[in-house]
This record gives sequence, C-alpha cells and structure tokens, in this order.
Amino acid sequence: MRGEMSTPQACQAFQAAPAAMAAPPIGGHPNKFALLRQRYFAPFFWTQLSGAANDNLFKFAFTVMVTCQLSVGWLPPLLAGLVIGALFILPFLLFLLFSATSGQLTDKFEKTRIIRFVKNLEIVIMLVAAIGFASSSVNVQVPVLLGCTFLMGLHSALFGPVKFAYLPQALNERELTGGNGMVEMGTFVAILLGNIVSGLLVAVSDVGPQFVALACVALGLAGWGMAQFIPQPATDPGLKINWNPASETWRNLKLAHGNIVAFRSMLGISWM
Repeated sequence: MRGEMSTPQACQAFQAAPAAMAAPPIGGHPNKFALLRQRYFAPFFWTQLSGAANDNLFKFAFTVMVTCQLSVGWLPPLLAGLVIGALFILPFLLFLLFSATSGQLTDKFEKTRIIRFVKNLEIVIMLVAAIGFASSSVNVQVPVLLGCTFLMGLHSALFGPVKFAYLPQALNERELTGGNGMVEMGTFVAILLGNIVSGLLVAVSDVGPQFVALACVALGLAGWGMAQFIPQPATDPGLKINWNPASETWRNLKLAHGNIVAFRSMLGISWM
C-alpha cells in the first residue's frame, strides 16, 4: 500500500526518532561548567562563592571559640550558638522592609557598582574581625566579633537582591537555569568548605584564631579582586528612586497581587 514503509525503513525511522524528538539542552551548554568560561558569569560566580565561604568560615570559627575555647560569663556556651545565629539573621529581618528600595537601587545603578561596594564592606568587616580574633582579651574579642557577625549578616542581606538581579541580565534565557544551578551549587560547596576549613584552623593550638583572621581577610580580598572583572551596564540609569520604603513595598505588593510566582520571588529576594 502507498504510504507504508518497508521494514528496513521503519527500523531506520525508529532509531532516528529519539534524536529528532530530543529537546535542545537547557542553557545552551550540555555541560553547565562551561559557564565558568564566560566573562559575564565566571567572575560573578567566584565572587559570590568567596563571600559565602567567608560568611561560614567566620561564623563557625567564632561559634567554636565561644563554645569550646573561651570562658565568657555573660555569654554561656549553650546560648552562644543561638546568639551568633540570631545576630547574623537579624539584618535579613530588618532588610525585609527595605528590600523594595534596594531593588530600585539595583535597577538604577550598575550591578558591578553595588557588588563592589558590598565587597569593599566585606574587607572592612574582616579587618575589624581580625582585630577581634588577634586580641588576647576576651572582653575585647567577643564584643568585636559579635558586632562583626551582625555586619556580615548585613553584607549578605545587601548582596541578596543584586545576586538574583544580575543573572537574568548576564545570561540568556537558555542559560539562566544552568546559571542559577551553578550559583546554588557554589553556595552550598562554599558553606561546606567554610565550615570544614574554619574547624581545622581554629583547632590549631595557640595561633588558631590568627589563622582564621588571615583566612577571612584573604577571602575578602579574593572576592573583591574577582568583582573587579564583572562587566555589567546599568539597567535604567534614568530611574527615579522612591525613597519611601513603605509606599514602594505597597506598590510592589499590588503589582504581585494575583501572581503567586512574583510574590514568592519577592519573598525569596528579601530572605536569601
């Protein structure tokens, strides 16, 4: 009959079907690690990875010191971890109100300017923390490091909105999923490595805190150095900023009304 294929033709069509039906690779790169060779992605990836590693190296080393090595009458070991965690999270809670204003600033100014400002802030915080780690007085060491814990939380809260705003402009639609996956993978690897390295360094007899101080400053400098290579033009230089966080937050909520994806995205940017 006309229209029917012979057996060999049918076999060839069957073998070719999977290749024809296969969807193109999401992200345009079969190997997502290929993104690390892109000038718009690689410097940003290493910048955020160093920041996440520094957060956790500092925080975990300080927690180990207060709970296992130092004797602080007004900060019992059982409460030390809770206090340090609360101080780190507090800027995220405070920043929730101002996330709408931060989003406007992220739209108005170049992403690189904001990222570099955050990295400059990180270096200053780590230099102050180094003084705390190197001090031989508990009455100086613990208050200074508690203050730096709050400031490192502020540093992370400031970096959150620009981190999520940068990728959609640096990558095309087919690269975005892979880029987000790489950033999340890098963040979790940095958290793991930061905790492991901090435990090893702080356990070194007599000079452990000094080693932690050097590592924190070195990571801050590494992140700052990588941030200098991030290219990104301004999104909307002519944008007029509404400096009233309450009215701008209300405007964003109205825009997200009825759109559960947009609403969840707003919460994610505020908390991560």
